[in-house]
Amino acid sequence: MAHWFHRNPIKATAVQKFDLRSVATTGPANKMCSDLREARSKLLEIVSNPNIETSAMKTAVEDYFSLLEGFIQACDEKGGESKLRYILNYKWTNSLMGYEPSSQQDVIFEMSHMLINIGLWYTKHASKVAGEHEEVSMDDAKDCHTCLKTAAGIFNFVKENLVGKLLNTPEKGEDLDSRILTAYLEQCTAEAQEVTVARAIELKHNSGLVSGLAHETAKLFRKADDSLTSLDVTMVAKWRKYLQLKYIIYMAYAHCFNGTTLLGKDKCGDSIKSLQESKKFYEKACQMCKDYASTKGPGSIAKPENHLFFRKLGPMINRTLEKSTRENGFIYFHKVPEIVPELEDKASYGLANPDQYTPPAIHSSWKPELYSAFDISKVPSDGQNTQDKKKDEEIKP
Repeated sequence: MAHWFHRNPIKATAVQKFDLRSVATTGPANKMCSDLREARSKLLEIVSNPNIETSAMKTAVEDYFSLLEGFIQACDEKGGESKLRYILNYKWTNSLMGYEPSSQQDVIFEMSHMLINIGLWYTKHASKVAGEHEEVSMDDAKDCHTCLKTAAGIFNFVKENLVGKLLNTPEKGEDLDSRILTAYLEQCTAEAQEVTVARAIELKHNSGLVSGLAHETAKLFRKADDSLTSLDVTMVAKWRKYLQLKYIIYMAYAHCFNGTTLLGKDKCGDSIKSLQESKKFYEKACQMCKDYASTKGPGSIAKPENHLFFRKLGPMINRTLEKSTRENGFIYFHKVPEIVPELEDKASYGLANPDQYTPPAIHSSWKPELYSAFDISKVPSDGQNTQDKKKDEEIKP
């Protein structure tokens, strides 16, 4: 499935040294800062390479976030919020806004943006797996499906569990904007269902099941697109074209297989109408491929018109429509209705759901004595660790 998916850019971040020499009053406390710095660098190195195995990503995520938990939750008898939560400033770019970063002096901001980058990595790894061969193997399909559900779960976790805890409300169009997170969540869920639809077609499952799955997939792409309607068109135009294109493709598939189902039920007139509707969507998708390719905006470009899954659709529609028309002319003589037959509103099987993301437990090194070794009363008064109010310089990836 090479070039089947549109992917927005991985985000860049400023180097975070976890330089707390005045605050970290013991050797173990300084080592913790060093371990955090190394774990973050390792994770960012993996994020930049979608060819790395998911097992390495899981290990790097576990290593970094388990250490970072000591900056989120207190490690003493009082519990609650960590005294270290607001001690450092973190800077991140946004996937649709170029190289100018956003910044907050809040470790939840760091966790949120890092998780988004990890979610984006899983989508890019899924693209890499799916794009290695024109015919995707069962194992590759499972890997792609799992990666997309994992990404969806990560985006959902950030949206539902982290954004509301931030020190500052995200600006419009930033990755922590709920509209952007919703689009990523719905897109990943839809793309996971794409794998299911392709598999159902390959295994020649019941045409009604395929139609229902395709319809549900189309609706998810529509929801993703709808979440972006109120954002700056110059920023999201290309992404929205992709989501609209995928909606149209799966509506064509849904009506095509619904036409096959109706033909099997001897409803030739309804079958013809469904297939005529499918053909309209297919022709619209062909035009939308050109519109998408010519639209400017960030992200890697999908080329669905070159892919076998899309190339098969036109001939499939024509063959089934010709068969329905021929059968109707010889046997049924049904009138073709003016209203398109309704699609199944909810598929019975095969719907994808985001995999729930659970943060790792706090690292075993975070003991009360280590936590107490960080003395926040020694934060420099010259503003070393305060949030920079000046306009942040660009951060290149």
